[in-house]
Amino acid sequence: MKKLENLRGKDGPMKVIAKGIVKYRFFIMAIFLAAAISCGMSISKVKVNDDITAFLPEDTETRQGLTVMEEEFITYASADIMISNITYDTAEKLSEKIGSMDHVTSVTLDDSPAHYVNSSALLSVSFDNTAEHEKTIAALSEIRDSLKDYDVYISSDIGQNYSAQVAEEMGGVLLLTASVILFVLLFTSRSYFEAVIFGIVFLFAAVLNMGTNYLLGTISSITNSIAVILQLALAIDYSIILIHRYQDELLRQPNEKEALTEALSKSIIEISSSSLTTISGLLALTLMQFRLGYDLGVVLTKGIIFSILSVLLLMPGLILLFPKMLKKTAHRNHVPNIEGWGRFLTKSKYCFVWVFILLIPLSIFFSSKTKYAFADSTINELIYSESRATMHKITDTFDDSTQIALIVPAGDYESEKAVIRDIEKMDHIKTITGLANIEAEEGKVLTDRYTPRMFAELLDMDIEETTILFQAYGVEHHQYQGIFQSAEEYEVPLIDMFLYVFDKYDQGVIHLDDDKKEKIEDLRGSLMRGIDQLQGEHYDRIIISASVPVEGKVSTDLVDAIRADAGKYYENSEQKVLVIGEITSARDLADTFNSDGTKINVLTILFVLVILLLTFKSVAGSVLLVFVIQGSIWMNFSFPYLMNITSSFVTNMIVSAIQMGATIDYAIVIMNHYLELRNQHDKKQAMAMAVNESFPTILTSGTILTMAGFLISMRVSDVYIGHIGLAVGRGALISVVLVLTALPQLIVLLDKIISKTTFKISLGGVDK
Repeated sequence: MKKLENLRGKDGPMKVIAKGIVKYRFFIMAIFLAAAISCGMSISKVKVNDDITAFLPEDTETRQGLTVMEEEFITYASADIMISNITYDTAEKLSEKIGSMDHVTSVTLDDSPAHYVNSSALLSVSFDNTAEHEKTIAALSEIRDSLKDYDVYISSDIGQNYSAQVAEEMGGVLLLTASVILFVLLFTSRSYFEAVIFGIVFLFAAVLNMGTNYLLGTISSITNSIAVILQLALAIDYSIILIHRYQDELLRQPNEKEALTEALSKSIIEISSSSLTTISGLLALTLMQFRLGYDLGVVLTKGIIFSILSVLLLMPGLILLFPKMLKKTAHRNHVPNIEGWGRFLTKSKYCFVWVFILLIPLSIFFSSKTKYAFADSTINELIYSESRATMHKITDTFDDSTQIALIVPAGDYESEKAVIRDIEKMDHIKTITGLANIEAEEGKVLTDRYTPRMFAELLDMDIEETTILFQAYGVEHHQYQGIFQSAEEYEVPLIDMFLYVFDKYDQGVIHLDDDKKEKIEDLRGSLMRGIDQLQGEHYDRIIISASVPVEGKVSTDLVDAIRADAGKYYENSEQKVLVIGEITSARDLADTFNSDGTKINVLTILFVLVILLLTFKSVAGSVLLVFVIQGSIWMNFSFPYLMNITSSFVTNMIVSAIQMGATIDYAIVIMNHYLELRNQHDKKQAMAMAVNESFPTILTSGTILTMAGFLISMRVSDVYIGHIGLAVGRGALISVVLVLTALPQLIVLLDKIISKTTFKISLGGVDK
């Protein structure tokens, strides 16, 4: 018993820690300043990945295929250019003009529905460099200038810096959010200068979090964009708890230091406890197979921890730097007294309980019917960017055209030729391009086997010189037919012979006249571009264009058919046949969603429930709070179905965990105040007072999180970030409404059950 008394006394561990923080505050502030400078310099070094498929599990086909393509192939830039209100003849002339421009390798146009519909032409343009190359950017700019007199829509990722665009949009959101937060804090604060201290504390916490992202290697653009605002919205409460504790203690303590020490000793446990539910929800995200959850969970958890450390270690020093400013800017309480609302809740025959009970099964049903998109192009935009508007203009005018990459083991040209032949016969296939169907001359493709005479005729070379080249090739590749058998009948795949000739030409072994040199150089340029895109060290790539949507059974059946057909030709190969594209990435993302969705929801609920059981020591009370917030989550995810909106699957997985972890705090505040007041008052009066006392905290936190989410959804064009913002804001608002309506009535209604299911924890023989 003596041990417990010491823990509660002035010499308890929390008091000792608080005294140390206050005493060494200048040293602590110096450490924070140095750490912030170091982290500030690291922010620009953080690598950001725009590709959501990069966070798929390593064992998925899409992730494996993308890794192969990144390592073995170069993907040259392309652009789809739609020109409206023109004749086909005019489109042909423009196509020829664009095709003759520097760095343009090909322009595809025909009179099929894929390229000409209702006086609109679609030109598919290919370039000789990547999308980021300055020459490609200049070439597209030249094309755009040449078409300035036409009604033109250009869809391409050439020169696009989506991360910079989103960062610029998020900068505007951050300013607006800061303005909202400032207004809310000034309204709910006791001193106007509080907002200045909060701003300094958050700035340090944000810089520390953003700078340490460098240690993670690469983070997603989604995490990079929303982490700062969510960190601010989720952690602002901690600052409010400490500053208000300090202002309360000023009325009881002899000076500022004593008041701050006492306030800090009481706030350490309160802030730590308050953060546990939020952290538990975020940590649940890290257990997702889909590594975007891990990415966001780690960064936001880190952000909450830095926020706690900044409040508990840095903020005390700032308070003692400006005690006079806090006093001078003190003002009367602007938050209205809503005890009357609390009394209404206790006298209104549990009307909100019945509404809640009615809405829950409906919400469960509607949320289960909500459709989620697993590809960028099928997500409904909340606001349109120019690039998204252009994409829809083209896709709404022309037939579906989805790119599929088939990755097969390299070197087996006959099997590759057979695969291409089979796939060409399948339904929905528009075009297919591989080494085994690129024509070298009429009736012959690059992978066909050529004799010395055939090769000599193709390049107009001397037959004797060509025969010697073939024989040399055979010796270097341990094929001696050209030496010991018939040299005239010795055959080599044309593409391999071309590469051999280029190599010997570079070495100076082959000497050509000027005409042949020009021909070889032209041939080398076009051939090497094809090889860069289609042939790797271990794999070959076949590019397929299909008239199917990105998502749906028709699309997945086509992919399965392609994989099965190719697989039968490579059964004995050590390398796998892989099919990659938006179709496969959408299916892999859907599989991870089905696997992760339920798991994360269950784990989040369990983590939060355990914390609540330890906090309230009441089974019924803890279950009730979780049930109400889970109800708000079901309601939140009913809206996409009711509004006929296709949202991103990412929204469901991430926001459900964030909403449970963050907004459960609103319910905890109500329950805490109620249990404290229940000892002195009857249940109805205790609840009326609890609602009033909890209102400032719920109003502050709930308004900030709601507005931050809505501002993101209204200002950011990225479809993933926009939907996450909308769901966060909507979820916070629903949680606030339920906590201030149904929850108080449920607590009063279940008062006896909550009391009877309360248990005690024994500490060293002492019941607590």
